[in-house]
Amino acid sequence: MKDNIHWGIDLGGTKIEGVVFEKQGNEIDILCRTRVPTEQEHGYEHIIAQIDKLVNILKKETGLQPSKIGIGTPGATEPSTGLLKNSNTQCLLGKPLFADLRDKLQLELRMANDANCFALAEAQLGAVTELDTPVDVVFGIIMGTGVGGGLVVGDKVINGTHGIGGEWGHNVLEPDGHPCYCGKAGCTETVISGPSLERYYKEQTGQKKALRDIVKDRTFDPAAEKTMQRLFRYFGEGVARLINVIDPGAIVLGGGVSNVDALYDEGVAQVVPYLFNNELHTPFLRPKLGDSAGVIGAALL
Repeated sequence: MKDNIHWGIDLGGTKIEGVVFEKQGNEIDILCRTRVPTEQEHGYEHIIAQIDKLVNILKKETGLQPSKIGIGTPGATEPSTGLLKNSNTQCLLGKPLFADLRDKLQLELRMANDANCFALAEAQLGAVTELDTPVDVVFGIIMGTGVGGGLVVGDKVINGTHGIGGEWGHNVLEPDGHPCYCGKAGCTETVISGPSLERYYKEQTGQKKALRDIVKDRTFDPAAEKTMQRLFRYFGEGVARLINVIDPGAIVLGGGVSNVDALYDEGVAQVVPYLFNNELHTPFLRPKLGDSAGVIGAALL
């Protein structure tokens, strides 16, 4: 097996995607990319079987045999126990996913949180590669139905001692805010995720409005403008905390909320008041790889 052939699996709540590609520098040639449904309603063992099914499809389509596979997961593996935690796919919680997949597939595995896979893909093959100067430290931000992140240093994902490297979505921004599933209140995820912004708008007006319409209507809807200003302020504070600790060479934004154009000027401007520096030089990048980032990043593990 050539070293430049990469195999990856992205385990999602509704689909499991697989890819095999050949990598040459910053370019890839996709040999096969396909998916199967997760069907999590059938339970943990069924998900294991679906991943095995997908790997066999990839083998058949490419005529190749992997020696190792990278897998991106919702949630993270607790290093001290090997059990999965913090996953919105409930049947995975508390399960030895890494060990069970290794036994089922009989392959060497690398596994990381899906946000870490996003960050790795954009660092090695995506938006970061288009910068004029090389970057060693990259932080990938996911802002969608939840808020998460991934940290890449060099070509390595930083999982951390507790397996929560990059999980900035569970730093508290509003101590008296809404409860979070993690047990705390006012986490970043409960403040600037898409559903949280929509909830805030409804609290102000009594009316339900989708985030895309909140963004579109802000010029004539005072509540929409207030919701957007709240996003910018808390985005600025939350990201400034990241920069004050990690000081990455680039930040890549992903997820549905990252499509808000004003985030890249009005939102970034709100980082400065909370920054331990007089000026902000960190580039904030739009993702280049789209929905391919997760599975490509898994393969790069």
